[in-house]
Amino acid sequence: MAQGYDTIIIGLGAMGSAAAYQLARRGQRVLGLERYTPGHTHGSSHGRSRIIRQAYFEGAAYVPLLLRAYELWRELERESGEDIMRLTGGLMIGQPAHITVAGALVSAQQHGLPYELLDAAALRRRYPMLQPDASTVALYEQNAGVLRPEAAIQAYLRLAAARGAELRFEQPALSWRADARGVQVTTGRGNYEAAQLIIAPGAWAPQLLAELALPLVVERQVLYWFAPKGGYAAYQPDRFPIFIWEIEDHMQFYGFPAEQHAPFGVKTAFFRNGEACTAETCDRVVRPDEVAGIRAAIDRLIPDLGGELIAAQTCLYTTTPDEHFILAKHPHHANVTVASPCSGHGFKFASAIGEVLADLASEGATKQPIGLFDPRRFGTFTAENAESADSYN
Repeated sequence: MAQGYDTIIIGLGAMGSAAAYQLARRGQRVLGLERYTPGHTHGSSHGRSRIIRQAYFEGAAYVPLLLRAYELWRELERESGEDIMRLTGGLMIGQPAHITVAGALVSAQQHGLPYELLDAAALRRRYPMLQPDASTVALYEQNAGVLRPEAAIQAYLRLAAARGAELRFEQPALSWRADARGVQVTTGRGNYEAAQLIIAPGAWAPQLLAELALPLVVERQVLYWFAPKGGYAAYQPDRFPIFIWEIEDHMQFYGFPAEQHAPFGVKTAFFRNGEACTAETCDRVVRPDEVAGIRAAIDRLIPDLGGELIAAQTCLYTTTPDEHFILAKHPHHANVTVASPCSGHGFKFASAIGEVLADLASEGATKQPIGLFDPRRFGTFTAENAESADSYN
């Protein structure tokens, strides 16, 4: 088939926008397709803030990719002139055996990352708004902080376009096909052809990657912004870190310093405590019982934070059973790369994943360690579904 582009990218959220930038700066002819407007609120890359951290309780294997992500976020700031990443320090809080603490400690020790261990008394002295019980401990890392997702995506899109990438919004991909001659993507406005395809569809992965039969679950999550009862002074980024607090086994409550960009507020949420849905059927209305649930956690752990609810918003997680990413060449098509850096902890990696996607599309391989993310680990891609893998709707 004729090739109008070097690479087509389906999805221009965090991962797709970063890949568009990386490919365009390498001189590739790039077409990016997005079903909504830039930086929209229908998916997984909005909400005004994301946590970034290095002492990674999800697994020490992630740390090398994280360290590269930090370098590339700073590079994006230099090139775009935008404030993207602010280091505030971070607390991983819980019982000593909780994965949030124990897993972070393993990552820090294996990779020589700086950290401190705080008992409950030290935690209360340093951050008197926190109310841990006597058996609670915390791992503090100075290199944790906050990313601004909307600013990051807009910066990547702007820089990609400046380097010649064609970015088309409100034009969802309806289907795609691939063979040895190239790839073709169909939208409501026509067919587009290229040598390579990157599929980074976020919560639309179950549809666009249906032939892989991946065990993906889309989950509705709720984000909340509160005004502290005692005012914002104690929650400023130079005084209050990001935190993830495991309040029960695998039940995590997380939050941020006060926001420095309007409409302000202190953001909190539960981590992976959502309801299964699809990208199309997600209920965007936040219910009173959900607000009551987050208030109960705040009243117990950070009672000063439980002032006026300023805002609440939904977003989507796309989760795998092992909570690791999907990031690899398509098992049947060498000219297709699939990306679902997901399970609620992917955004911080977007800068590095954009580079990995560009490597896979332009070079066929990457030096970054991504073996953990191969979709074949689920054993769902069989000879039967491979037979029909030339065309997907």
